[in-house]
Amino acid sequence: MASIEAALWCVVPAAGRGTRVGGDKPKQYHPIAGKPMLLHTLERLASHPCIAGLIVTLAAGDTHWSALHELGGKPVLTTNGGDERSDSVLAGLRALRDHVRDSDFVLVHDAARPCVRADDISRLIAQGIPAGAALLAAPVRDTLKRADDTNHAIATEPREARWRALTPQLFRYAELIAALESAHLARVAVTDEAMAMERAGHKPLLVEGSEDNIKVTTPADIALAEFLLSRMQ
Repeated sequence: MASIEAALWCVVPAAGRGTRVGGDKPKQYHPIAGKPMLLHTLERLASHPCIAGLIVTLAAGDTHWSALHELGGKPVLTTNGGDERSDSVLAGLRALRDHVRDSDFVLVHDAARPCVRADDISRLIAQGIPAGAALLAAPVRDTLKRADDTNHAIATEPREARWRALTPQLFRYAELIAALESAHLARVAVTDEAMAMERAGHKPLLVEGSEDNIKVTTPADIALAEFLLSRMQ
């Protein structure tokens, strides 16, 4: 296993306006255990010894951001994101141009994943750097069904070699920018960074991550995230 002494910047796209969790704020600002979900996420990332700094991409005119400039002695930068996740990640990467070299690795992590484990980040970096590209992921364990237009099951899909993509995801700075720009020019909607890299011919390593690295999407996820964070602390 490779050394994990590298110091990496992490892009956190937080320009979305997710509303399924309810409330009058974008979901990344929904309170969990007394503080905004986004702050939980940033604190967990900043506490990792291999993360050198964070750049958060915000919606234009975001009035909920707390003007945070550092966490744990590490810089927290901001820039405006875009309408789609890939636009926000690309904006964050471009804003890092003075802080990283083309050959440096960078991380990308969802703002709505506040329960990521430090051990998973360490394993991702240790395995992903020698592999050249990697992402946390979880093997699919449930039986998969394909539905018709009326939500009736019409087939059972194989689950072998199927994984659920998680974050963080780790790639070389210049390669990720090139992959995202190529997808943008081709008007291909990429749902995560690994999809853009796959399209560019890369084969990112799947590093198994914890099942409790949940993405908060619904009100039920809020209660689960609170429980998980209480256990982690």
